[in-house]
Amino acid sequence: MTPFHLAFPVADLAATRAFYVGLLGCREGRASARWVDLDFFGHQLTAHLAPAALGDVATNPVDGDDVPVRHFGAVLPWDAWEALAARLAAAGARFRIPPHVRFQGQVGEQGTFFLEDPAGNALEFKSFRDPARLFAR
Repeated sequence: MTPFHLAFPVADLAATRAFYVGLLGCREGRASARWVDLDFFGHQLTAHLAPAALGDVATNPVDGDDVPVRHFGAVLPWDAWEALAARLAAAGARFRIPPHVRFQGQVGEQGTFFLEDPAGNALEFKSFRDPARLFAR
């Protein structure tokens, strides 16, 4: 799979590093006083210092959850998803939406959970027991 690139705003680079590198385990890449590149599960994120670009995020109901409309994340193998959820819970991470299985018994059944970074950017981590169902209808 070809890596994607996503740039997003943050309010504090030290807090961003603590969350992405310290908590999530991302590797830091190039950086300056105004931005930092992060290896996010093989994809390139660039966190730009831009506090004025932050704000409230609308939500939509999805299978009983209020899902933040603006979010990004990673689709992980099931064992890795469970291990990450357990590691984050043990570290005291605050889940915006706690780990659970969504769409149980349906073609889109998936494990999911949401966190927010220190700037309020929402991240979703999900997994499918059958990876072929990622785009199934």
